[in-house]
Amino acid sequence: MTLTTEALARAGARRPWTTVALWLVVLVTAVGLTSAFLGDALTTSADFTNDPESSRAQAIIDEVRGEVPPAEVVVVTSVTSSVADIGYQQYVADLQAAIRGLGPGVVTSVGSYLTADGPVSETGRSTLLPVALTGGGVDATSAHAASVHDAVDGVTAPAGITATVTGPATLENEFNRIAEEDLRSGETIGLAVALVVLVFVFGAVVAGFIPIGLGLASIAVALGGAALVGLAFDLSFFVTNMITMIGLAVGIDYSLFIVSRYREERARGLDKLDAIARAGNTASRAVFFSGLTVVLALVGMLLLPNTIFRSLGLGAILVVIVAVAASLTLLPAVLSLMGDRVDALRIRGRSGSARRGRGRFWDVATAMVMRRPVVSLVLSAGLLAVLSLSYFSIDTGFNGVTTLPDDIESKQAFLVLEEEFSGGLTSPVEIVVDAGPGSPVDASVNALQVGLSADPAFGPSSGVQPSADGSVTIVSAPLAGDVNSEASIAAVRELRGTTIPALFAGTGATVLVGGETASTVDFLAQTSDWTPIVFAFVLGLSFLLLTVAFRSVVIPIKAIAMNLLSVGAAYGLVVMFFQEGAGPGFVKTIAGWLGFARVEVIEAWLPLFLFSVLFGLSMDYHVFLLSRIRERFDETGDNAGSVAYGLRTTASLITGAAAIMVAVFAGFASGRLVGFQQMGFGLAAAVLLDATIVRSVLVPASMKLLGARNWYLPAWLQWLPRLDIEGDRRERADETPELVAA
Repeated sequence: MTLTTEALARAGARRPWTTVALWLVVLVTAVGLTSAFLGDALTTSADFTNDPESSRAQAIIDEVRGEVPPAEVVVVTSVTSSVADIGYQQYVADLQAAIRGLGPGVVTSVGSYLTADGPVSETGRSTLLPVALTGGGVDATSAHAASVHDAVDGVTAPAGITATVTGPATLENEFNRIAEEDLRSGETIGLAVALVVLVFVFGAVVAGFIPIGLGLASIAVALGGAALVGLAFDLSFFVTNMITMIGLAVGIDYSLFIVSRYREERARGLDKLDAIARAGNTASRAVFFSGLTVVLALVGMLLLPNTIFRSLGLGAILVVIVAVAASLTLLPAVLSLMGDRVDALRIRGRSGSARRGRGRFWDVATAMVMRRPVVSLVLSAGLLAVLSLSYFSIDTGFNGVTTLPDDIESKQAFLVLEEEFSGGLTSPVEIVVDAGPGSPVDASVNALQVGLSADPAFGPSSGVQPSADGSVTIVSAPLAGDVNSEASIAAVRELRGTTIPALFAGTGATVLVGGETASTVDFLAQTSDWTPIVFAFVLGLSFLLLTVAFRSVVIPIKAIAMNLLSVGAAYGLVVMFFQEGAGPGFVKTIAGWLGFARVEVIEAWLPLFLFSVLFGLSMDYHVFLLSRIRERFDETGDNAGSVAYGLRTTASLITGAAAIMVAVFAGFASGRLVGFQQMGFGLAAAVLLDATIVRSVLVPASMKLLGARNWYLPAWLQWLPRLDIEGDRRERADETPELVAA
């Protein structure tokens, strides 16, 4: 038996219980893997898989100090009392006792700035308790930080005095907690709206639930796959949100296409198994090809040597592959078991006039565009270009603790730390001076400390730690503000580019700047270096794939240009809605209504991420639309009629699919983490633009202007294989004008 999408559909339909049972085994196994292993694999840090300066510095620091768990800080502050008051000092002593009481398995030491350990704040009303956590891995550190938080909460505070905890482990716990809340919220909103859209498109409640079930199953299996990968590699905690978001979008959409085609074939009079096979030979082939284009676009993110991009790309690729596999095998089995019961609980009848009305609408819309193709093309492309302009003022970076919601205690503690001490106290810049035994660098190190003390970007004090043999000196300098702020990043760049080369010239020492901010600087540089490579890779593969699929060099060039326009417009909208100082006043007002945070920077990973994901997803619609247009053109040779036919026969289905994607992405944009807000909004905006302006205006206008030249293929490429994305061509002239038999 030849392995085709039709053969897979027939096999699943003939042995539905066996197919469902196999998928249940896979599903249960995946859930077990997720429960057992995924939590240990997730991290909020962005690690490099190459060897930038910050990584080399950290390797030397670990040799000198050993692996030191992150230090937490208890911030004690009062609105009325002085640190000299007896009640204040007693409360601090009680806090220290409570934290020490956790034992050496949780904390190794608890200091106090009320003693000789450090300075008192300028106001005289705040002090710090540095807490050294006991090691034991990521999970242990997270649990220890939570225990410190509980111990602090367990000490009764005098009136007017508060104690809050901040630090890397506490902040990681907060980010993870909010991410989980955002995930649940996004799922709820996305699923609710998707169900409404599906029921409306299908006209039946049961049919609406089938794609949602397939989407959820795809997510569960993909999470299990991520857990397996996590046994070998650390994954960004964003991977779970990525799998859920993309899984809901493509899993539901792919099932929507196939279920719609099955119902259409049944309405034509085919029996159940033949209808499933025909859907497998047409819609399933299109799903397979669309999934392939998405995966190829996402592979670009795997090229970058850091865990954020590779985690995001891996998660999206896993769930797309699973969604395609489920659509090609599990869905035919479900349709075989249910048969015509997929139409149960109908909310409206099959109205032929309604279908014809929808066809007339798209005929009219297409005719209007194609009567004035130049005006339509200029206006639509111009609008997208104008929306893209804000992108050229983009500032990228990482949004740190200051962008957390105001009700988060660790943020409140950090703000006190930043205002009265040093915001970078828990994550200092680490300057490694590797001079070798006997090298004279003391004068340079001293000059460096003096310069750091005089620099307002850094805190009031820096520490020096030599290695046991004296060959390495580590200078720790806390930054004055958020370690991810633009000021902190500029300070590290100044250190690397100007200060250190001037101070250590001629000493022969190797000087490396490490720490969290230095890692951010390296990440930004890496992203900038790899962006043109990823763009060339994705665009090149897309061009080759579309050239083979449509036997044209013009179609892929146009598709790429249109996708770039919609992605550029999405970039511009993200900058307008989120970046401080960007966008007109009314946009800022709308952003406030939507609850979007206005921040200094757009997440550094977002532009490349949006490009890869949106390029793949937008190709979905182009594949379904252009395949119908191409088939009609091959039959009739009438370019204008083929465009109208293609739009009419795919209109409601693609519109419904786009509405589902927009709903899913908008659900994630409603979260509280600004990174998720930017990601969800950017994806939703781009899909909306692609499904409306690009598909409804740009495509018909450009195809009208080019005519038969749309399908130009040079003679020297005529050897390319002829792919029929929509399957065999047995049903052409009698094909109904609507994909969804509602």
